[in-house]
Amino acid sequence: MEDQLMVGVGIRDITPEVGGQLFGYRPDVYSTSVNDPLTVTAIALFQNNTKAVLISAAVCIINTALSDRIRKTVADEIDADARNILLSAFHTHSGPNTCGMYGWGDIDRDYCEKIFIPAIVAASVEAVQTLRPSRVGVASVPSKAGINRREYDADGNITFGQNPREPYDDNMTVVSFKDYNQKPVASIVHYGAHCTAAGMNTEISRDWAGLMIDRLSEESGAPVMFINGAEGDVGPRLSNGATVGDISYIYEIGGIAAADAIRAYHSIKEYKNASIQIVHGEISLPLTDRIPLETAERKLSEYENKDYNIYGRLARYYKAVIDSYKQNLPPQTSMKLQQTIIALGNIAFVPFPFEIFSEISLRMREHSRFAHTLCLGLTNGARGYLPSQTQLHLGGYEVEFFKSESIWPLSYNTDYNIVQENLRLMEGLKCIE
Repeated sequence: MEDQLMVGVGIRDITPEVGGQLFGYRPDVYSTSVNDPLTVTAIALFQNNTKAVLISAAVCIINTALSDRIRKTVADEIDADARNILLSAFHTHSGPNTCGMYGWGDIDRDYCEKIFIPAIVAASVEAVQTLRPSRVGVASVPSKAGINRREYDADGNITFGQNPREPYDDNMTVVSFKDYNQKPVASIVHYGAHCTAAGMNTEISRDWAGLMIDRLSEESGAPVMFINGAEGDVGPRLSNGATVGDISYIYEIGGIAAADAIRAYHSIKEYKNASIQIVHGEISLPLTDRIPLETAERKLSEYENKDYNIYGRLARYYKAVIDSYKQNLPPQTSMKLQQTIIALGNIAFVPFPFEIFSEISLRMREHSRFAHTLCLGLTNGARGYLPSQTQLHLGGYEVEFFKSESIWPLSYNTDYNIVQENLRLMEGLKCIE
């Protein structure tokens, strides 16, 4: 049948050697053992001449240049358009450095070249080689595996913790594929929460998402892919009241998430053929003025002896602003992003190269014409946090990160702009029930 949806899946091990840096907290944290192996999963979606591949890797972040390179390499191997390759990261803080960031350590190039890139390509090729006619089913359930992590302390400062009074996106969606003999092919679990249950541990791990994947895979009899959503302001809902724990906590939250994923899977009412639609376009995000020279000089004095984590990042940012004044650099006015949105029936996959706040996902779903609008965080690059404007005046780690992303930072209403830009592109897709 000419319009059949063809689906294939490939999985590869991407576990690094013990002893390497674990990326996400500090540059001096190194692995001492493997709790559970890291994996990359690729799901190929083909229909007629349309080819797309969803890839999700159990690492923290994949920097934009590396992501672009991998997507092109995969596309060349399978004779596809690189724009149709969506590459996501779990955001586990118990894996190797595939980003490289001042204050957090250098990218592990040896790991990327010898293990990471070859495994992603191999998984993608396997996905194409195992294509078979398939139908798709989808269901969503509320999940309390996550919670807003921007806690107020007694002095009104934003710290890491749990804040039940602020929003989070509790929507957990399972997209599942079965062949025409009703044999399971693969499933996707989409949910937004930091994979930080293990805390600043030294065990290599997929964190809570790993247990969820394994249990749903066992229940369904097919491979499972996890794609993180709006995790920017959401952490795991740990029983210790914090947003981090130790390695034992991955089983606590993983068990909750697994039960919800299995519940969603069994809530799928029907599997049917679906049409693939893809829209490409440019998203333009306005930038705002750089901070005054006097402010940069004053703030630098507070951070100039710092060289790690957010403190080192801020020191470098203020130095860059000062240099921009000395060099009389011309202002920048906008950030241009090349966007690809993939629709599969009534499901829309909308990638974001940011750690987006949950309000963005909630707004996208509210205003989208698609019944299931899945915002894919940490996808096709790494451009830092993207807070909602309601949070900017409160400050905190994520806000400081956002404001220091470039000399001319994104405007305060970037959340509104990026939602509107994506909705504009989605007008080019036909919503099919």
